[in-house]
Amino acid sequence: MPIIKDPYEEAKEQLRKACDVLGISDEIYEMLAVPERIIQVKIPVKMDNGKVKVFTGWRVQHNSALGPYKGGVRYHPEASLSEVMALAMWMSWKNSLAGIPYGGGKGGIKVDPFKVSSRELEEISRKYFKKIGRFVGIDRDIPAPDVNTNPQTMSWFVDEYAEKYDSQLFGVVTGKPLELGGLETRVFSTGLGVAISAREAAKKLFGGIEGKTVAVQGFGNVGYFAAKFLKEMGARVVGLSDIKGGIYSSKGFDPEKIKDNLSKSGKAFVTDYKDYEKKISNEELLELDVDVLIPAAIENVITEENASKIKAKLIVEGANGPTSPEAEEILTKKGVVIVPDILANSGGVIMSHIEWVNDRMGGWVTEEEAKERLEKKMENNFAAVWNFWEKKLKNENMRLAAYSIAVERVVKAMKLRGWI
Repeated sequence: MPIIKDPYEEAKEQLRKACDVLGISDEIYEMLAVPERIIQVKIPVKMDNGKVKVFTGWRVQHNSALGPYKGGVRYHPEASLSEVMALAMWMSWKNSLAGIPYGGGKGGIKVDPFKVSSRELEEISRKYFKKIGRFVGIDRDIPAPDVNTNPQTMSWFVDEYAEKYDSQLFGVVTGKPLELGGLETRVFSTGLGVAISAREAAKKLFGGIEGKTVAVQGFGNVGYFAAKFLKEMGARVVGLSDIKGGIYSSKGFDPEKIKDNLSKSGKAFVTDYKDYEKKISNEELLELDVDVLIPAAIENVITEENASKIKAKLIVEGANGPTSPEAEEILTKKGVVIVPDILANSGGVIMSHIEWVNDRMGGWVTEEEAKERLEKKMENNFAAVWNFWEKKLKNENMRLAAYSIAVERVVKAMKLRGWI
């Protein structure tokens, strides 16, 4: 069994490397490593069987030098404070790198949303947001969907906030339904951003994405839309997987057709789709002989245990923290290019910023304008990181270049504010 590193320790290790490159002192490193605020809440819920069950939730606010905290809320049975602390720190760097006026925050509840009823899930969601309510706000901390949360979750959050504060501020969260100030583009923005990152990197490495083989681990929102858009860009998606396993076809899949087929048949997993050459495990998907690998599920799936078996020349991180530092070192020595999560999957938070601004303006942005802004922003951000990497850190990995740009911006903001 691979040794799974504590995610917060991993995040600090990545920060330390960027600080060393930038010549940042130990004192400033400590200021950057420690969150500004950690909120833990107890969520007692009367279950459908009449018994009371207590759930634990967190909201971690990492750094606000660049603006209000911004980051998603995830529901997962393995959620932990350490994970949420790491994710909040990664959001600080992601928002900074994207060039949007947000700090980093993240939330989580330790719950398996598939093992509770819809009523129980709504009560968990409402009680969580009520308890963190005084720490969030349109200019303070703006949550969004993440793993196992969605526009419906955000609707409950908006309503709970309005009920408590008698204020119809739709911009208190992003990733909402259209009827509550959301943008349709937000639904597929993270996956589109991953696809754009893969396309731009493929231009540099292969001369283009057309005809290149792709494997996607995770067929949730991010993985599905990344696969869908990459197929539209001309790539051949040969491998797909989710929590139950994966499927392979050398001819390639049509992700949209699979999604429609599963929806019509009432099935939930890609292995329920019948038109494939063979079933594969998630581990086998990561080791497929493909040009591009997109881990779009959970953190720490690429480790020092399997890094040497990975054959893809380009890895684009759709998930947060899917590659351990030890694995990245092995892959870098092999010449594998990894487009890091804080760049590759930043499409969601970029679109969240567009939605937030649109809410504050009263709804002036069209869907077409939002998509164009996202695409241009992703292209420009990728070019900035690639150029910095080529000119200054070519012997290192691309993540270090992205972190260096992001951390330097946060430190400059802290200095301007007089914090350091």
